[in-house]
Amino acid sequence: MKNIYSIITTLCMLAVFGCVSLVPSLAAAAPAQAGKKAILVVSFGTTYPETLKTTIEAVETKIKAEFPDYEVRRAFTSRIIIKRIAERDGVKIDTEKEALDRLKAEGFNEVIVQPLHIAAGEEFDLVKGVVRHHEAAKTFDKIALGRPIMYFMGQEEKPDDYLAAAKALENQFPKQKKDEAIVLMGHGGSHPGNSAYAAMQLKLQDEGYKNVYLFTVEGYPSFDNMLAKLKANKVKKVTLMPFMLVAGDHATNDMAGDEEDSAKSQLIAAGFKVDTYVHGLGENAGFQDIYVQHVKDAIDELNNPEAKKH
Repeated sequence: MKNIYSIITTLCMLAVFGCVSLVPSLAAAAPAQAGKKAILVVSFGTTYPETLKTTIEAVETKIKAEFPDYEVRRAFTSRIIIKRIAERDGVKIDTEKEALDRLKAEGFNEVIVQPLHIAAGEEFDLVKGVVRHHEAAKTFDKIALGRPIMYFMGQEEKPDDYLAAAKALENQFPKQKKDEAIVLMGHGGSHPGNSAYAAMQLKLQDEGYKNVYLFTVEGYPSFDNMLAKLKANKVKKVTLMPFMLVAGDHATNDMAGDEEDSAKSQLIAAGFKVDTYVHGLGENAGFQDIYVQHVKDAIDELNNPEAKKH
């Protein structure tokens, strides 16, 4: 009888210690909970609801489809646009700073900030400054900044962003006769980063786009600079297009408006026939793909600490 009790006792102890010994192995096999990841898509913004949907929202939708493991959020850099939308529609859109603060408060630990700006100008610097602040403060485990449309130029094994933009533009170019041209209108400004527009004009020429001209509303190349080239090359008809993310106020009024100081009116007054294409670059699938690629590059940068940051 004692032997039977001894055997039973031994079996019970083996069972207990066997079960206990299984606990650590089970815990080790359980996958660690993945961190919360987000992509913050930052643009200047627009008060035009329709172009917001067809450009900014279209880019966000493409990014969501390409990166299902990330939550995609929106932010605007223009405080004036944020204020107008809040007053008109009762909709609150975060600034780039508010959006990052919100992501931190909600427990996100990896953030990719992708600007939808065309050039690395004043608005891009604003976003870059906020991202660098969070990097220094280590408020996120990982944070990376994507680049705007025009940034790298193909040197030192970097991609040629200008060439990619030129190829994407082809998607919306109409067929041209010898005496016809396409005129792109960018925003521009006094920030040194806006020299990218002049570089883009040179890149277009170098790549064989001889009938494509670019000017900016607030910088160089100017409208007069572009007009002189049209006349020198004996162009008779032009198609105006915005070289901007959205077809908002600048595209609708400054470019295609009927006021005498609009680009269209000035070209007509100068003797040119004029067509207008009032669609922002955000509607162009080629540019949507560029933004997706820039997000991929930013993620690669996070996974490769030795990659040179911009």
